[in-house]
Amino acid sequence: MKAPTKRQTEVLDFIKSFLRGHKYPPTIREIAAHFNVSVKGAYDHVKALEKKGLISCDTNRSRAIEIMDLPQTESPGEQVTVPLLGRVAAGTPLFAEENLEETLSIPASMVKRGRSFALRVEGDSMTGAGIFDGDIAIFTQQPGAENGQIVVAMVDEAVTLKRFYRESNRIRLQAENPAYPPLYTADVRILGRLVGLMRTY
Repeated sequence: MKAPTKRQTEVLDFIKSFLRGHKYPPTIREIAAHFNVSVKGAYDHVKALEKKGLISCDTNRSRAIEIMDLPQTESPGEQVTVPLLGRVAAGTPLFAEENLEETLSIPASMVKRGRSFALRVEGDSMTGAGIFDGDIAIFTQQPGAENGQIVVAMVDEAVTLKRFYRESNRIRLQAENPAYPPLYTADVRILGRLVGLMRTY
């Protein structure tokens, strides 16, 4: 049996880290959003992992992915600590509270390199990407982004969570909820790229 490709391994690692953080597996749509690929592309990766015996999934049910190479008693693995820096708007921009709220322990596999930080999501403009009010969003700190990536950005001293697109003479920060119009700006500071979510009930 062939070993998984580099991207398939990345998808498998994401499913594992998502399981650890949420206690349930991601949907195909959430996998697609994380890797900025189409739902069909994410589905193909999942089916390839299933053919290689690394996961089991029922495509007729949502959140029905099971990891096959993890024993039930698997330890959580290496953990890293990231600072939780307050709230970020996922509706309209909200002034960021730079005061440290607390520190969080997350799987090291969620943040592979660079400095990371967490912000608490507020609002409902990113629900189409599976990001909801009250979620804790994990970011890798970086000054730039590629089209389609979900970023936390500063515009006019306010911080917002949106999908990033560079146009000819401006930046478009796109919500994932049709009720919210895009935010257009020529002056934006990218603070980080979304790499994971934590949710409590």
